[in-house]
Amino acid sequence: MKTVQFREALREALNEEMRRDESIFLMGEEVAEYNGAYKVSQGMLAEFGPKRVIDTPIAELGFAGIAVGAAMNGLRPVVEFMTFNFSLVAIDQVINSAAKMMSMSGGQFTVPIVFRGPTGSAGMLSSQHSQAFENWYANCPGLKVVVPSNPYDAKGLLKSAIRDNDPVIFMESEQMYGEKGEIPEGEYLIPIGVADIKRAGTDVTIVSFGKIIKTAFAAAEELQKEGISCEIIDLRTVRPIDYKCIIESVKKTNRLVVVEEAWPLASISSEIAFNVQKNAFDYLDAPVTRVTCADVPLPYAPTLIEASLPNAARVIKAVKEVMYVSK
Repeated sequence: MKTVQFREALREALNEEMRRDESIFLMGEEVAEYNGAYKVSQGMLAEFGPKRVIDTPIAELGFAGIAVGAAMNGLRPVVEFMTFNFSLVAIDQVINSAAKMMSMSGGQFTVPIVFRGPTGSAGMLSSQHSQAFENWYANCPGLKVVVPSNPYDAKGLLKSAIRDNDPVIFMESEQMYGEKGEIPEGEYLIPIGVADIKRAGTDVTIVSFGKIIKTAFAAAEELQKEGISCEIIDLRTVRPIDYKCIIESVKKTNRLVVVEEAWPLASISSEIAFNVQKNAFDYLDAPVTRVTCADVPLPYAPTLIEASLPNAARVIKAVKEVMYVSK
């Protein structure tokens, strides 16, 4: 095993796949000459050249459309959005072209494409640059949506996403690019759609994904001091969702808290809550509880950001509620 940064794990995945398959190329704003806005593509222009590592204009709709056309004609593009907030400019190509093309063409065209970049809050960036759209994209048939939480998962899942013949939305976090973790020396892949139990527990199941899973771990550590054992499931993929993993855990713990960096209405946690009450109702000893962002555009002030986002204190409170433990 070796220790790498999150951005380095992504870069290894891209490099390995581009060396393996010449039909793969990377395109996006500042990915080439500048080595990537977050240095994920550092050094790749020198190795693969300007035909495979392509700087684009600031025109997400345009270069997303070019990539979809390239994928329909046998290439395998990886499109980097500087942030998924900017993907809203390109959402027509993502939803109405990439996601629907195989169905609309009767299977004549596949669209093997990865749209990747940072999602969610990244500090004092205010309302237009701090949004989590995982549930938006997960709502669309034809897309797969991956949200890794650590370097190991990021590399294995990105390699699987690049090899997938369906369009994949691969959502990272600006705040995670410098975080370090261990990955194997050799090649490995992680299948899309398989959740991972990151921490075994007996009293309550906490489900989360992406960078916000650190909040779940922080809460679990504090709760352990009070004798409450939390099982933490990292979804890793929010379309498809590994419901089997969640339900088997709930059958053991009988309680569920879902933690998500998104607005509460029509969120991933809403869908999980519905599915668990439908398929594991008899095992629940308490209502499913959710911890989400406040139902407001994310503010700029640090104190208001702290109040808006899920935090360990709110997760602890939610766990104690489903445990019927008083403060």
